[in-house]
Amino acid sequence: MPDMIFVNLPVTDLAAATRFYEAIGCTKNEQFSGDTASSMVWSDTITFMLLARDYFATFTPRPIADAKASTEVLLCLSRECREDVDGLAETAAKTGGSADLRDPMDLGFMYNRTIEDPDGHIFELVWMNPAGMPSGDQAG
Repeated sequence: MPDMIFVNLPVTDLAAATRFYEAIGCTKNEQFSGDTASSMVWSDTITFMLLARDYFATFTPRPIADAKASTEVLLCLSRECREDVDGLAETAAKTGGSADLRDPMDLGFMYNRTIEDPDGHIFELVWMNPAGMPSGDQAG
């Protein structure tokens, strides 16, 4: 079995969140979904677990962050091409989320836009061509 990541996200309206994640390309795994959770498969190694807020609260003793008021995490999803980044951002904006919380970033070798799901969770959408990357340390 490959290393996988399951991103657990608290959601206010499970049905609306499920529709949003289906619209941006996830497939619902019925085996791990029900009245309190939707298992949304992004790829062979990434699954978003959408958990009703009350159910999510059973997994942590800490308060649940309001993602619309503060940033709890930034998740980055790579795409095959710039057009996929744009298409996904447009879909997000049409299906209960929003696009471009900040200006898109175009560095030539890398193109990045942000989307927000209906509950305020932020995703970076990125296409990158490593061959076009400038030489030297870019982390600075």
